[in-house]
Formats: sequence, C-alpha cells, structure tokens
Amino acid sequence: MNSPLRILIVEDEPLIAMMLEDFVETLGHSCVGTADTVAGAIALSDQQSFDAAILDVNLRGGEQCWPVADKLADAGKRYLLASGGQTEARPGRHLDAPILAKPFTMDGVRIALDSLSS
Repeated sequence: MNSPLRILIVEDEPLIAMMLEDFVETLGHSCVGTADTVAGAIALSDQQSFDAAILDVNLRGGEQCWPVADKLADAGKRYLLASGGQTEARPGRHLDAPILAKPFTMDGVRIALDSLSS
C-alpha cells in the first residue's frame, strides 16, 4: 500500500457511503467526512483537509457531481468518479478521472485508491 490518504466521500445512499467508509478505513486510509449533495460536498471540502475524494457521479434529485469535481480539479485535488453505469458523457476536463465501478468491492476500492496515491 502507498501512503495513507485522507478521503472525502460524496455518496447519496447512506448504506453505500458507510460501506465505502469501512472499505477505505480497512485499507489503511481515513475518511474525513461524507456528503450526499453537491452543496454539502463543497461545504465539507472547504472545512476539511483531505488528499482525495470519491465522487458518486449521479446524486439524489438529479444532481451530478461535476461542480464538486470542478472545484477539486481547480484545487489540484485527486478524485475518483464512482458510477454504476453512467451513460452520459463526462465533461471534457474530467475525461481522465479514474472510475470506481459500482457495485464496490474491497479489491476495486484498493486498486482505485492505490492509483491515486502513486
């Protein structure tokens, strides 16, 4: 494993967020917080120090994570896009962002986080 990361999780399904937080911590990283909306994620990103984020692409109420991804990209923060089969095209500036496919597995999360810390 590479150096431990402090991770922000943006996921609108509480059970999935808790599972993802467990995976992150089991893998030796830490979760600095979770948010389930764009506004919550942006506020948390302003309040917390973190190394990287896991962003669910499609959030409740038709929201998408792009404003959060834009803010992280502008700040030079690393992030993963979590998706269970998004069919819409990603905005151009996020085409190179790594994808973490749903359903999550411990091994998938490990590989994705390792790719961020290398």
